[in-house]
Formats: sequence, structure tokens, C-alpha cells
Amino acid sequence: MLICQITDTHIKLPGKLAYKKVDTADMLRVCVAEIQRLDPQPDLIVLTGDLVDLGRPEEYQHLQGILAPLKQPLYVVPGNHDARDPMRQAFAAGRYLPASGFLHYAVEEWPLRIIGLDTIIPGQGGGELCAERLAWLDRTLAEQPDTPSLILMHHPPFPTGIGHMDKIGLIGREGFAQVMARHPQVELVLCGHLHRVIHARVGGRPVLTCPSPAHQVALDLHDDAPSQFRMEPPGFMLHRWRDGMLVSHVAAIGDYPGPFPFFDAAGNLID
Repeated sequence: MLICQITDTHIKLPGKLAYKKVDTADMLRVCVAEIQRLDPQPDLIVLTGDLVDLGRPEEYQHLQGILAPLKQPLYVVPGNHDARDPMRQAFAAGRYLPASGFLHYAVEEWPLRIIGLDTIIPGQGGGELCAERLAWLDRTLAEQPDTPSLILMHHPPFPTGIGHMDKIGLIGREGFAQVMARHPQVELVLCGHLHRVIHARVGGRPVLTCPSPAHQVALDLHDDAPSQFRMEPPGFMLHRWRDGMLVSHVAAIGDYPGPFPFFDAAGNLID
């Protein structure tokens, strides 16, 4: 099972740039083309929030047009830039999002059970796992304690050290850690929001954030870090499940020199 993760695409209306600088639509098109060239191809694609920039139905329509070349099943969770009902309508064809309420779900048809969590607070940058949401997660995991599981959520459940992003972090992360500690079948928690690769352990379970195919949050580990981004190399992630082991890779998007051989035709190391 090969899972492709894309996050924080921030698609705006056609012709609009994010922060008057970033052509997120064009950068996502390049990402899609890069994914199409992968061999082997991913079995499914997960999008971990901030799919669009303002939560407008027209933005989701634009996003779907850009993603259309990808034929794999898509599984999405909302980020703080998304809106539940427009997103629910845009991805209704997948039939895994609930008709009302939080955009939680569990997908059972893959070797890894996929659990999507809705962490958003409408109108706010930060997220929350309230008592109701944590109870749903605890109950859902308890239904299949022996099934390896993958959790998708937008806001990472740990402080990252990047001050301005931690100010819009996740409320309820202590409760989330307690749920994780009760469910060792959780192989990995995949997040977005930070536009960077960051690893932590929460409740004994590994957690990863993913780079964006567009702009990246500036790496500044000060508590008073200003809210800034950089045009560092864009990327996505691949998560490979085989023989009971989940291995994650970062894929940089763009044309770079290579690949070059380590050995010559006679099998000698090139020095």
C-alpha cells in the first residue's frame, strides 16, 4: 500500500495569488504532474487540510479541476482555511464524508484503516479536539483494536516551537495524547498546517507534518517568531506500508540534476 500525502494547497479563485505572491494553483499543477510520473503509482491520495484559501465553493471547484488528472481515491480532512459544507459538497462523490456535523470518518477498505479527524474551529486559525471529538476518536479506535490505523488531521497535536504557528495550534492535545496512549494500533498520525516536515511522538505514537506543494512556513524557533513564509523547495510525502511497517519519504517537487550512477559499467565505484 502506497499513500501519497498532499497538504496546504491554499487554492484561490482562478487568477488570484496567495498573499499576492504565490501561484498556488500552478504549483499544485506541477505537483500533480510529478505524482503522475511516479513509478510505482500511489494507491490513494490524502489531503490534510487547507485545500483552499477562503472556503468558497468556487475555490473547491478550481481545486477539483487541478486534481482531476489524479485517478486514485482522494481522502480529505479540513484545515482552518476550509469550510465544512462547501468541502462536504465538493467531495460528496467519495461517499465517506458524513452528511452533517464534523467531517470525521473511518475507511475500512485498505490494509491500513484510515481515520479522518475534523480539528477546525470555523473562523479561527487554531484548531480543537473537544470532548465530543475525542470521544468519537476513542470509540472509533476501540471498535478495531487489532487493525493497524492511520490518522489524518490538519492541526498537529504538539507544540512545534515555531511561535506564531503554535499560537494557532491545537486545543485538546493533552486529551488526544491520552487517547493515543490507549490505542497502540495507530501506526502514524499525518498532519498539515505547518508547511514543513516536523516529527514528534504524542501518546507514544509517531506524528508527522508534511511540506506544502507551494510555500513553506519559515523555520524560526523563537517564541516570538513573526508570521512569515519562504519559497523553499515544495514537496509532498509518500508513506509505504509493507510487511507490517510504515515508512515515510519526502518528495521534493522540481527539476534537479540527476539521477547519476554511483558505479561505472564495470561495477566500480566512481571516484
